[in-house]
Amino acid sequence: MIMSRIEAARDETTGNLLDRLLAGLPAETVLTGPDVTASYANDMASFCESGAPAVVVLPRTVEQVQHVMRTATDLRVPVVPQGARTGLSGAANASDGCIVLSLTKMDRILEISPVDRIAVVEPGVVNATLSRAVGEHGLYYPPDPSSWEMCTIGGNIGTASGGLCCVKYGVTAEYVLGLDVVLADGRLMSTGRRTAKGVAGYDLTRLFVGSEGSLGIVVRAVLALRPQPPQQLVLAAEFPSASAACDAVCRIMEGGHVPSLLELMDRTTVKAVNGIAHMGLPETTEALLLAAFDTPEPGADLAAIGALCEAAGATQVVPADDPAESELLLQARRLSLTALEAVKGTTMIDDVCVPRSRLGELFAGVERIAEKQGLTIGVVAHAGDGNTHPTVCFDATDPDESRRARESFDEIMALGLELGGTITGEHGVGILKKEWLAREIGPVGLEMQRAVKAVFDPLGILNPGKLF
Repeated sequence: MIMSRIEAARDETTGNLLDRLLAGLPAETVLTGPDVTASYANDMASFCESGAPAVVVLPRTVEQVQHVMRTATDLRVPVVPQGARTGLSGAANASDGCIVLSLTKMDRILEISPVDRIAVVEPGVVNATLSRAVGEHGLYYPPDPSSWEMCTIGGNIGTASGGLCCVKYGVTAEYVLGLDVVLADGRLMSTGRRTAKGVAGYDLTRLFVGSEGSLGIVVRAVLALRPQPPQQLVLAAEFPSASAACDAVCRIMEGGHVPSLLELMDRTTVKAVNGIAHMGLPETTEALLLAAFDTPEPGADLAAIGALCEAAGATQVVPADDPAESELLLQARRLSLTALEAVKGTTMIDDVCVPRSRLGELFAGVERIAEKQGLTIGVVAHAGDGNTHPTVCFDATDPDESRRARESFDEIMALGLELGGTITGEHGVGILKKEWLAREIGPVGLEMQRAVKAVFDPLGILNPGKLF
């Protein structure tokens, strides 16, 4: 049955490609039906064009990935690597006639070492699955994107993703010790190490982290782990303005505190979360700050943070009584982007990161942009590291509203650069922000990045049209 579907899909343009792929792949790993391939055409970003894949391949082994890349090189066919397609920049979007290389079936945890504090995994392992698995050994993998129940480690590496815990534990790049990468021509290269230290040669591991599948296909990763910290307790503080909440963030960081989480939700976001989850969050507040500590005595830390919040003008400070109540508050934060999408049906999620000292200016600027464009824009932020997610809500069936949404998105990115920030803190560039990457890094930076790309992918077949 599988072979008959593949035979039916052959035509002049794809027949040779399918024959070459099937010469080294099991038939069940090759998908060709137009309805099926169309379902792999894009990730979750708005305003990002996508093409029609010629074929989707779901390899299960490194050797199968190598065969795909050798075939693609021989036939000069573009290859678009994908994970769970939860990305928000179009980095996983297909191009016309490409091979979509979906790595979700390479989902084995190969090793967990409590002594070396590492995990060795394939790229299709889901972030939450890894977190739970290492937790059984008393270990902790900190990077936790909001989509952690769906997103894969390979995708996290491709976009150098972050998460709620970054303020204390850092982002994905800080936990990737080594990689096995299939290059564009099918060769297998190992980078990095599995030791705690290592400075041999150029740091090619870091080069691949955040490269969005444009330099090679990650097929194995050695990840650093930490000891499992105590369960964190969360404090919620209500503020009469976003500027007061941002002032509290500055006081907390200036005071030398190291919260495990410091998240900020504006009034629009709080109302949206209540709308879909009926969580009873305080809709009268203009900003809600969530702070957490996973220290042995979190109560004392939360009390100190609470005092700083009150000094900054908080109208109410409520520490959670136990981990269950804390988790409920964190669930509200994790629901933010889903809730904002429900406001109008479609969202454009920005990813501007600014210095913490200018966080208040970013919030104020976004409010002005929303008023000017006549749109609802909710802002959630990893406030502890200045990474904000202004989320433009709009009706995609309304051309004028869609135009204003895109204009708002661009104005927010311009504002971020004006404030000394960056166009993306954790979502990546993909298709959505190509123009803005050029503005941020300048012509010389762009020339050097293109030169690096040419070394690893001289034919330009790996994820073409992304980044620049």
